[in-house]
Amino acid sequence: MAVTIQQLSKWKKEKRSIVALTAWDYSIAHVLDEAGVDVILVGDSLAMVALGHSTTLPVTLEEMIHHTTAVCRGVKRALVVCDMPFLSYQQSISQAIYSAGKVLKETGVAGVKVEGGYPRMVETVAELTTIGIPVMGHVGLTPQSVHRLGYKQQGKTVYEANRILAEAIALAEAGAFALVLEHIPQELAATITAKVPIPTIGIGAGVHCDGQVLVTADLLGLSVKQPPFAKSYVNLREIITNAVDKFAREVKENKFPS
Repeated sequence: MAVTIQQLSKWKKEKRSIVALTAWDYSIAHVLDEAGVDVILVGDSLAMVALGHSTTLPVTLEEMIHHTTAVCRGVKRALVVCDMPFLSYQQSISQAIYSAGKVLKETGVAGVKVEGGYPRMVETVAELTTIGIPVMGHVGLTPQSVHRLGYKQQGKTVYEANRILAEAIALAEAGAFALVLEHIPQELAATITAKVPIPTIGIGAGVHCDGQVLVTADLLGLSVKQPPFAKSYVNLREIITNAVDKFAREVKENKFPS
């Protein structure tokens, strides 16, 4: 049975942890879906893992739609969410409505994700959800603000923690169906998780969130560089390198094809 937004809310109440990973093409999405992943996020991290950029900023709306459509073709069960890329939703609410609507119309996703809170994103989320576009929020470390925030942990001071908590509560009240909490202290993540009625999905935010997400390239050991809070469960870079080396040797030695 396909995962729904309502199912995520039910799992929060039941304290059943939500499993989320990222995908950027049909093959990866198909594997994740068959493995039983609950939420597949087509993250703008594909700018780095699939397109070779140094940050998430260069990826375009058209590129996100292209990759998200491929991901959706590979998924039967998981809930698919698409990241809204930088400058596709920040200029105005009308721009956000157009961009998010275009994503929903052309890809088949269940919702979109936007970064940030006060003041504009709370208003934007409220407008998007009012017209029927499901939105996942994202607070804490927001990679699209890399030039302002860097990649350091957020919410370490009392002021920052209070701001992030207030943003999380406001986004939930605006209608967001879930929140990504990225690279914040686990005590802050626990407080947010307890205070908001919607599921929280942590990445570098400790064990007290309602679910966890990783960039799949980090999990598989494919990333050239990964954040300190990520974990690799296999070193596919080494496995692939060895396989290619073996193929190359067999070709050069006239052993392939046999």
